[in-house]
Amino acid sequence: MPANSKSQTITKRKLVHKGRTLPKHCPPTHPGEMLVEEFLKPTDVTQTVFALRLGVSFPRLNEIIRRKRSVTPDTALRLERVLGMPAEFWLGLQQDWDLWYAMRSDAAEEIKKLKPMGRAG
Repeated sequence: MPANSKSQTITKRKLVHKGRTLPKHCPPTHPGEMLVEEFLKPTDVTQTVFALRLGVSFPRLNEIIRRKRSVTPDTALRLERVLGMPAEFWLGLQQDWDLWYAMRSDAAEEIKKLKPMGRAG
C-alpha cells in the first residue's frame, strides 16, 4: 500500500487521483500479495487452513492470492473478522489495484476524450 511521504523523491513517483495516492511506475500492492506476505507466510498458515478460517472455498482464496479475483465487501468483512484489519483497508487495496490498471487500459484513452458536463447554477 502506498505510504504518504514528505520526501520529494518518493512523492514524485506517485500519482494522486481524487485523493488517493497511487504509484506511477509500478502497480500498487494487490490485496492477495499483502495477505500472503504479511499474514500467511509469517504465521506459516496454509491457504487451505486459512480458507477454512475465513469460511470460503480454497479456490476463492487462491484466486484472490493469484490476482485472478477481486476482494469483495464480503471477503473484506471476513478478513477483518479473522485478521483484525479493517474491511476498508482490504477494499482500499483492491480499489488502488483496479484503478491503477484502469488508468492504463485501452479504454482510458477513450475516456480522456469524454467532455465533462457543466455544473448547474
